[in-house]
Amino acid sequence: MGAVVGTLTMQTKQRRPSRDKADDELEMTMVCHRPEGLEQLEAQTNFTKQELQILYRGFKNECPSGVVNEETFKHIYAQFFPHGDASMYAHYLFNAFDTTNNGSIKFKDFVMGLSILLRGTLREKLEWTFHLYDINRDGYINREEMTEIVRAIYDMMGKYTYPALKGDVPQQHVDAFFQKMDKNKDGVVTLEEFVIACQEDETMMRSMQLFENVICGLDAAKNAPQWLK
Repeated sequence: MGAVVGTLTMQTKQRRPSRDKADDELEMTMVCHRPEGLEQLEAQTNFTKQELQILYRGFKNECPSGVVNEETFKHIYAQFFPHGDASMYAHYLFNAFDTTNNGSIKFKDFVMGLSILLRGTLREKLEWTFHLYDINRDGYINREEMTEIVRAIYDMMGKYTYPALKGDVPQQHVDAFFQKMDKNKDGVVTLEEFVIACQEDETMMRSMQLFENVICGLDAAKNAPQWLK
């Protein structure tokens, strides 16, 4: 799934330079915002200790302070999609990773979200995607929220959108989704409606998987920052 998956797999398969365990543990304490201990993060995610070390070194190289603010996140994510405008989608994605709503992403926030997207269960992935669409975090997805996300995805894909984007395409996409998801026709989609609709409809599931791949920058891996390669 995307640049992160492919690069994480490649890096964990490659032979790493020999290092003492003490060096690895010391490195985890050298930023302003110290992350959780490796053992705790290993227990909370689906990554091994070695994979967490690789991810952390890259995270620290890109973000020496140990946190990522929204502007830095937008700059990094824009490199995945140089032919479109990724700023709006990166904004929504940043908010999804920023689970504490404090305007920054720490290493723990990053790997917890990444663990779900790459190695979580189907239910966990759908729940994460639901919360991405639930912009105002009220527990529901309304048409306006879904339209914002879908339009942001089209803007991000830029000239690679095929067929060529027409003004009403995002709205048509949203209308089709709501027709299948909003079972009781109350104008909003609950988490359960979202999960059930995706699980029951193969076409919708493929669409969700496509958006999931977009989250991880699948189609622009070669443009990813070095720490995601």
